Formats: sequence, structure tokens, C-alpha cells
Amino acid sequence: MYDLIIIGGGAAGMLSAIGAAKAYIDRGINDYSIVLIEKNEKLGKKLFITGKGRCNITNACDIEDLFKAVKSNPKFLYSAFYTFSNDSMIELLNEFGLNTKVERGGRVFPCSDHSSDVIKALTKALDRYGIEVMLNTAVKDLIISDDTVSGVTLSNGSLKAKSVVVATGGYSYQTTGSTGDGYKWAKKSGHKYVEVTPSLVPFETYGDTAKDLMGLSLRNIDVTLYNDSKPIYKDRGEMLFTHFGLSGPLILSASAELKTKDRDAIKEGKLHLSIDLKPALDEKQLDDRLIRDFDRYSKKEFKNSLNELLPSKMIPVIVDLSGIDPMKKAGVITKEERHKLLSLLKDFRFKIKGLRDFNEAIITKGGVDVKSINPSTMESKLIKGLYFAGEVIDLDAVTGGFNLQIAWSTGYLAGYSSAFDK
Repeated sequence: MYDLIIIGGGAAGMLSAIGAAKAYIDRGINDYSIVLIEKNEKLGKKLFITGKGRCNITNACDIEDLFKAVKSNPKFLYSAFYTFSNDSMIELLNEFGLNTKVERGGRVFPCSDHSSDVIKALTKALDRYGIEVMLNTAVKDLIISDDTVSGVTLSNGSLKAKSVVVATGGYSYQTTGSTGDGYKWAKKSGHKYVEVTPSLVPFETYGDTAKDLMGLSLRNIDVTLYNDSKPIYKDRGEMLFTHFGLSGPLILSASAELKTKDRDAIKEGKLHLSIDLKPALDEKQLDDRLIRDFDRYSKKEFKNSLNELLPSKMIPVIVDLSGIDPMKKAGVITKEERHKLLSLLKDFRFKIKGLRDFNEAIITKGGVDVKSINPSTMESKLIKGLYFAGEVIDLDAVTGGFNLQIAWSTGYLAGYSSAFDK
């Protein structure tokens, strides 16, 4: 019989194993048995592709700002974040040979810029702590009787354990094996469940404007997301136009703000997004700029007078949407035409058609209801010896390394707690 079975070899699962081992060692117990079960051929398959293959490990912010970045149930994470913080995670990786660096917005990356090096460091830790790893092994179900978990069933038998951690992830990036098994087991064993939706996900938009701008990345622009006339998100940063709509950091963060009523507004055609292409200039300053440019290029055609103002790929789109004759000389553009162009530059608007699916979502919003879990230990309030960690729980945050920190912290706390709850 194992002391602990962990289902899922991702971020939360690996930290559960490390946390449990540390707990036993802290108690002077070296004879423990922990097994980490992963359905894929290797550990950390989703971790490998995070941050475009660089792995945004965590965020170097103050711990108070960790809570502010969490969109669903931040108070639930009090014990998890204080037991195993962002600093704790960086120290752990440093201990096992991974050097880290801090980039814009406090984002922490491996100095090598290779996510594989994060996995290598964690694998070293698993090896040092004597964690057994079973790859290419799918768990079929939990073994539960008398409101107590006692193991798991596999396709070719079963394994017994004193405790089990479910760290199976959500639905995002399903090609990495995130198929929602943990949700199924949670519901089957009586846990409350919050319906899951994609989050940190690109937007699909109506019309061909985004498609015409496909591949264009904008920096230092303001994005405001509206439900009808009510703003629900605003920030400055980067975004990207795609063949289906809008993506990039600002757009992904905007999607994390969507509540049920906002998702319903998409179906009703009420959700739209406004881009301020020149946020550093107020309307008067921008108008003065346009006057100067049109005066300087007075003899040029309107379509050739915006080269210093906009990216070249955007010019024909803006010219078309402005309604100004592209062949008209810049010097004879009227005040009314100029003001229409100004409004377009300050409010470049897109109507939201929908969200991309789970395969393009960075995380899953929803999952096992936190009311069913003890926040001090991550143990189920219903099933003794059963713990949950990571994305399977109804926890999500904005971009910037915060979602991985949720996985690290809840995973560590679940594993560590399991070693004491005997």
C-alpha cells in the first residue's frame, strides 16, 4: 500500500509529490511510498508548452498581489499561498539547478528560456525524494467506501493508498491529456461542481477587419471591453490580430473578466471591444497631430499620409473604415472628415462573436467547488484522504505566471497535508 497516490504529472501533481516527501522528511520519516501516475509518456506535457515554450513559472510580485491577480475564489488560497509562495517556488527550482530571471510585469522565466529545463529541475527533485513515477498509465476511477478513499483502479488492476491527490488539470489544451477526468470523479463522489468554460482565451469577431490585419501585433494600446455600454475590463499593453479575431496578452486577460452575464451578452450581440490606438494622446492632442501631418503631406493622397501614424498593414483598413476618399489630397480633408478619423483611431471597435474553444484556452474557469474542499489542507470535506490540487479546482487568475503559482501552491499544500492527516 502506498502512503500517497497522485493522479496527474503536471505542475500541481509534481509539487504534490515534493510537498508530501518534504513533510515526511520534516517529521524524520524516510520510509514513505509516493507514486505519481501520469497518462502521458512524460511528465509536464502541458507545462512544456506554456509561455510559448519558455514557461512563465510564476510572478515575482508581493504575496498580496498574488491574491489580487486571482479572479475566482482568491480567499480560498490564503493557506496555499502562505504555505508555498512564489518565492518558495523560485527557491525550489534554484535548489535543483534552474536559474531564473524576472521580466516585464514581474513574470519569472528560466534563464535558458526553455520550459524543458523547468521540468528537468522538478524531475531531479522527484528523483532525490524517491518518488515513484508511472507513465503511460491511465487511472480509471477512485476507490471509495464509507466516505474514505482507499486507492485507484487502473485498466489492469488497482493500487491501494492511504491518501489520493487528484491533480488532473482542467479541459484546456486537451491534446496534452486534460480531458476532465477529475471533474467526473468529483461529481461521482458527491462534490459540488461549477460549470467549466474556457478562460484566458482569444475572441472571435464579426466581419473581416481582424482577418485583414492578421499577424499584426500592436503594443502600447488601450483595450476596453464592454457589455452593451458598461465597461468590464480596461488595460494597456499588447494584442494580436488573427484570422478569426483578436488574441494576445490584453485579449486573454480580458476574457478572464467574463462572468456568466457577459458570456450571455455574446449570444445577444452586446459584447464589443474598443481599441484606443493612440492612448498617449487625448483627442485634442491627436487632432493637432492630424492637422500637422495633413499639412506636412498636403499634396499627398490621403492613403499615403498616415505612414508616420500607423503600421503600414493597418493603413488601408483605417482608410477604408474612415469613409474618406483614399485619393483625396491630405491638404483638403475637411474638419468633419478629420474628426471621423480621430474617432476611429480612439475607438477602433470590434463586435465579439464568441470565444475560441478549450484547445486554445490557457486555463479552465470553473471546476470542483471550493466549498467542498478544506482550504487549509486541500482535503475533500466529503471524502477522507482525498485531496484536490491545481486547475481541477474552481480557481483561475490573469496571465503573468499566476495560474501556475496556483497549481504549485495548491499542489504542495495537498501533498504536505496528506503526510500529516494519518
